[in-house]
This record gives sequence, structure tokens and C-alpha cells, in this order.
Amino acid sequence: MCQHQPSCPPAGAPDREAAHVSTRHPDQGWSLLCNGVLLFEDTGELLPDGRIIEPHRPIGNARAAA
Repeated sequence: MCQHQPSCPPAGAPDREAAHVSTRHPDQGWSLLCNGVLLFEDTGELLPDGRIIEPHRPIGNARAAA
């Protein structure tokens, strides 16, 4: 899928979110990366093989918890 040189990380790689955005829909809260990953604004992901990656945004603020 990716035409970039060097190629973007594949969907199964730990750094898959570093791939270039090919389609952006901020009004709907998601972007499609060139490796086929749907990246949601809450940091959740849908991989091309159907696997779901739960949101992994830090919860809360470290200062607020102190």
C-alpha cells in the first residue's frame, strides 16, 4: 500500500502510527494511514486484518493526580 521511500512501518509493527496519513476526517475523529491502519482520535486503532487496538492515551493529568 505504501509508496513512500523509505517505506512506512507496516500495520503489524510497533511503530505503525508513524505511517503517513493518506485520508483525514477530523470531523469524524479518524484518519487512515498509508499502511491501512484506521487511527482514531482517542488513540484506538483498527488494523487491516480486523484486530482492534484499544485506546492508549494516558488517562488524566499527572498534576491533577498529585
